[in-house]
Amino acid sequence: MAEAEPSADGSDPTADGPGATGDSHREPLTFTLAGFREGFVAGTPVALGVAGYGVVFGVVAAGAGLSVAEAALMSATVLAGAAQLVAVELWADPIPVVAVVTTTAVVNLRYVLMGAALRPWFEDLTAGQAYASLFFFADENWALTVAALREGSTRGAFLMGSGVVLWLLWVAATVAGATAGDLVGDPAQYGLDFVVTALFLTLAAGFWEGRESLRPWLAAAAVALVLDALAPGQWYIMGGALAGAAVEVLTYDD
Repeated sequence: MAEAEPSADGSDPTADGPGATGDSHREPLTFTLAGFREGFVAGTPVALGVAGYGVVFGVVAAGAGLSVAEAALMSATVLAGAAQLVAVELWADPIPVVAVVTTTAVVNLRYVLMGAALRPWFEDLTAGQAYASLFFFADENWALTVAALREGSTRGAFLMGSGVVLWLLWVAATVAGATAGDLVGDPAQYGLDFVVTALFLTLAAGFWEGRESLRPWLAAAAVALVLDALAPGQWYIMGGALAGAAVEVLTYDD
């Protein structure tokens, strides 16, 4: 088969058009200590903010009867603030296993979509590198990582680095909250319950791409609000995410 000759402007005629400038021309990811360090440094300010939410979880966990060790173990193995709070709110003796598992699964369904967003880049990594990074995968460092990758970063260990610092401060804050819960009192009086919301809004601003971003954002917000009012549990999280994704797919313009 004869090879296609480049066009006069030097472009590759076999490319798939404007939308193909991503995967076909980007540099493959590398998994290095430098990338880990970059992620760790970039994730530190975010992790400090998340730590305030970790204190809230520690206080709530202690109030539900969990020991400091149990609360710390949950934070160390789960690393999902919303799911952990939901699970603790349902805590009882005996533990309602089906209710806890079902509810937390619904809350965490968003990670399916978030993980899919990383797949085009993480295909460059080995299975061990990818899955080890995903253990430290949370909303906040996902947003940091996707933003960095969209800007052309080839640091495959960025997600792990930013996730490790998040994990360390999340566990430490949980211990602090569970230990000093009586001294902290109601976290809401310090605004700690709003920390993650404010953090998400700040991270979301980094994904703003002009008026085109309004359509999926408004669709997600509208569906989430309706489901929050009409459906029990945490279905509004997944409903809003799917609505925003659907609108983006249907209205996407190359």
